[in-house]
Amino acid sequence: MSSGEPTTRLIADNVKLGKNVKIYAFTNLYGCELGDDVKVGTFVEIQKGARIGNRCKISSHSFLCEGVVLEEEVFIGHGVMFTNDRLPRATAADGKLQTEADWHCESTIIKKGASIGSGATLLCGITVGERAIVGAGSVVTKDVPKNAVVAGNPAKVLRYLPDNS
Repeated sequence: MSSGEPTTRLIADNVKLGKNVKIYAFTNLYGCELGDDVKVGTFVEIQKGARIGNRCKISSHSFLCEGVVLEEEVFIGHGVMFTNDRLPRATAADGKLQTEADWHCESTIIKKGASIGSGATLLCGITVGERAIVGAGSVVTKDVPKNAVVAGNPAKVLRYLPDNS
């Protein structure tokens, strides 16, 4: 890279990458783990402590914060946002900026084969079941059952898929 040329991606030394991982430009990965055959699109951030299983696809403009766990074969659409704090604040009770000691990270687990549609927001502390589908633009506030198709704000079960789909 020549001087003055912008850095197109930041992959910290503490990132654990599996085999055949594809990471596209303008990404920011630090302190996370990615399994084998994972694809990470442009403008994605994956924070420390996030774990991505084998054969996952994370589309552009998505944000996977600390505490997010994707099991194997999970699809994350464009612009999907995860949260990890139910009571976010900029400052602690004493008025100083919060540090990691001032809040509790809540995990979100996306089970094997689940798909999260573009523009969805997932609140922390939930589990999306195996092979479930979250519709585009949904706001997921509670657990999603296995094979469920959910959509809306808040996301509600619309139907269930057969086990072999």
